[in-house]
Amino acid sequence: MVVDKIENLKNYVSLNPLFAQVVEYFNSTDLMAQEIGKVKLQGDELVVNFQQAKAKTKEEARLETHNRFIDIQIPLDGVELMGYTPRVDLKEEEYNAEKDVTFYPGLAETYLTIKPGMFAIFFPEDAHAPCVSPVSIKKIVVKVLVKE
Repeated sequence: MVVDKIENLKNYVSLNPLFAQVVEYFNSTDLMAQEIGKVKLQGDELVVNFQQAKAKTKEEARLETHNRFIDIQIPLDGVELMGYTPRVDLKEEEYNAEKDVTFYPGLAETYLTIKPGMFAIFFPEDAHAPCVSPVSIKKIVVKVLVKE
């Protein structure tokens, strides 16, 4: 997991060959002006999803992991708590291959405060519980195919 300011995302392009395209898109796009919906930057391998996330409590935000995709999550207009637990610390649960998600019961071990201007990157080994907020927030979830 990585948490940092959005202007530093360029420092992480070596972590995945597709990250450079994400940085280029962010630098050339008014993110706040984008409508809710998906932008495919490279087919299904690299998708930028602008969404309006509904308010959730820690109890409502489910811990999840993905096997095939990395998430880059960015709140645009509100503060978001994002839960985190290392996947190795969780009991194995059923994987939904069609949706590339495994959900886990219980609360996250740690909650991080992510503000507008920040991002969080969650790799397959990072269980995360996003969207903990008392109000609905506009956010971006970038789905990046794991590349070896």
